[in-house]
Amino acid sequence: MRKIIVLLSTFFFSFYCFSQNKEILYNFTPQPQSLLTNPGADVKYKWFFGVPLLSGISANVGSTGFDAYSLFANNGVDFSTKVKNAVASTNSNDYVTANQQLEIFTAGFRVGGEESKSYVSFGMYQELDSFMYVPTDPAILSLYGNKDYMGKPFDLGDLSVKAELLSVFHIGFNKQITEKLILGARGKIYSSIFNGTSTHNSGYFVTVQDDNLIYNQSIWSNLELNTSGLSKYLDENYDGDIASDMKDDISQRGFFGGNLGLGLDLGLTYYPKRNIQLTASLIDIGYISHSKDVESYTLKGEYNFNGVITDFNSAGTVANAYEDFKEAIPLDTLYHKYTTMRPLKFYSSFQYSFEEERSTECNCTSDEDSWYRSALGVQLFAMSTPREPMLALTGYYRRRILEGLQMKATYTVDSYSASNIGLGLTTKIGVVNFYALADNLLSYKDISKANALTFQLGFNIISGGSNK
Repeated sequence: MRKIIVLLSTFFFSFYCFSQNKEILYNFTPQPQSLLTNPGADVKYKWFFGVPLLSGISANVGSTGFDAYSLFANNGVDFSTKVKNAVASTNSNDYVTANQQLEIFTAGFRVGGEESKSYVSFGMYQELDSFMYVPTDPAILSLYGNKDYMGKPFDLGDLSVKAELLSVFHIGFNKQITEKLILGARGKIYSSIFNGTSTHNSGYFVTVQDDNLIYNQSIWSNLELNTSGLSKYLDENYDGDIASDMKDDISQRGFFGGNLGLGLDLGLTYYPKRNIQLTASLIDIGYISHSKDVESYTLKGEYNFNGVITDFNSAGTVANAYEDFKEAIPLDTLYHKYTTMRPLKFYSSFQYSFEEERSTECNCTSDEDSWYRSALGVQLFAMSTPREPMLALTGYYRRRILEGLQMKATYTVDSYSASNIGLGLTTKIGVVNFYALADNLLSYKDISKANALTFQLGFNIISGGSNK
């Protein structure tokens, strides 16, 4: 029971402490952090470095099918009734997802002089990543039992969850190949601190009543939960200070001391015309190999029983029924390596720029000091999940308001909402840069009713800038 409580607490914290689509940051090139969403972004900085621990702070949480208000509103409705209503409003394709990132340090510079077309950037960030499908069938079985569901097979494969805390070391290279094409790549080393993954489950539970009023029940279970970095906390004899021990584990495993993996980001920017821009990127093409401090828990087997009462065993006692079940579907603990894939993300965009202005008196079409004050665009985002990809479509408007102030306004349609309006502002005074981005602005009048919320902010020191 202790193991179950610790695991559920870990998953609950990861889901609600803070979707991964960074639709405002993507292609918002005045920000160096945009290189993390497209290593082939068109950036114009001479060099930059982020204020340690303050250059990039972001959090994103969302759920489809229900919101926090439906569960926690102080409206006089019993909590168990709220849970039942939430389950009734969802299906097995609804999900809860969260992502949080904190940049530890970051920097970048041109290589080969100020006129060079090559750019190197590097850094380290901590990331919390979690995803859970709503376990509709197990929830219905737990809440209502099987009395009113004769003949319905409850799908145990609805149980699908993963959560991970990791650190990421990265270095990227960006080069302008021609006047029209920019390519970029970023290599990553992942160091997993804690992981819990249970995504390839299957099985069913079904009850059938025959003509003789005999109940025939069958359970076939193929459930497995893989964990790494959590074994001491799951030990029944553990009596340490969880907060203190986790802090120590994070500091030790965050710097190459955890389970390691490799990743790659790829990206490009292409200009068919000077004011027409196409971009695309693939983020987190990678994996993590878990071999340290691993424990896996399985419930695998088949149990068939029948009878006229709910004990369903030959002796007709509850104790014997439980022993029969444990023998047929035992809870086993295994110690084997396993591999997890990072959630692969795809971005692409089309942008049309207008209101051309120049910083010189020349009206030549080749004037490199010209820039566009405004731009309209559309973005597509897709992310891999254990089942179907997560998709989002964004329309946006970018504008340079003042010399040191730019904005990006977005409208996004995704599985969370069809009315997601976002706004990003970035300012640069001298070499000091500050930015703040937030979406679902219409929900801030009552965030408890929002299905998704995202914010990002940070401080950087930047030499040079980007007007495109």
